[in-house]
Amino acid sequence: MRSVTKELWMNVPQRRGIVSLQREVERLVAESGIQEGLVLVNAMHITASVFINDNESGLHHDYEVWLEKLAPFDSSSDRYHHNRTGEDNADAHLKRQVMGREVVVAITGGKLHLGPWEHIFYFEFDGNRAKRVLIKLLGE
Repeated sequence: MRSVTKELWMNVPQRRGIVSLQREVERLVAESGIQEGLVLVNAMHITASVFINDNESGLHHDYEVWLEKLAPFDSSSDRYHHNRTGEDNADAHLKRQVMGREVVVAITGGKLHLGPWEHIFYFEFDGNRAKRVLIKLLGE
């Protein structure tokens, strides 16, 4: 069994943003030579997520609106106890919990085995600093 590990560093300049990881993951799968296996794509920070869904801007906007209703940004310590620590990102932790930490995708015939509309994304909830995404491939 082969194993390939790669860390991607990124810095989303806004507080929140969605970044496609699809091409980078596809490139790493192709370079790995793995024909049958799995790839894990994991946000290495507790204020960011990796998720799979449609690559459609309206849906991305809907995520923004929906998550802001669930956990609105509020830098004060009145709404979120976490902000009493001096942080202002309690909402980012909650948004990450809803959107998830990682995805696992099958590799079949040397390619990602995704549905017709599935696309891999990184979702930043507390940007303006460097963060990592782990990509781990396992297979033969």
